[in-house]
Amino acid sequence: MPFLNRLMMCILAAGMLANGVCMLANPAWWYFHVPTVTGTGPYNQHFVRDIGLVYVLIGAGYAFGVVSLSHRLWAWAAATTWLVGHALFHLWEIGTGLCGSDTILRNWHGVYLPAVMGIVGVAIETTSRRLPSRAERASKVITDQKVDL
Repeated sequence: MPFLNRLMMCILAAGMLANGVCMLANPAWWYFHVPTVTGTGPYNQHFVRDIGLVYVLIGAGYAFGVVSLSHRLWAWAAATTWLVGHALFHLWEIGTGLCGSDTILRNWHGVYLPAVMGIVGVAIETTSRRLPSRAERASKVITDQKVDL
């Protein structure tokens, strides 16, 4: 399972990096070609590039976590926190009537799926790092102590 989890997070990293680079390199193309974006307000290249930078950093966080076991959980959790917040913000927009509920399906692959992938990846990583039981910790303490006779 850990290999498949890292593979999923590699795919997520690549998608976030690609989206961010596209937003930075050609913000007008991104704005007019991503479904539902034009319904969120007028084109603003500065804003698109700001968010593009966020996506690059999120992708870098996932990529860093793939290659760094000691930092994996925190890197993935930090990136996932933003994606979940982004998804919740989109749901809030639907709840307040700023967007129609049909945007859930149209935004699924770009807003909700990445957040779900991040949550699943963090959950798998967390459960694969099972903490030792009290008895296991106690036996380790006993075996690690030096006994002078």
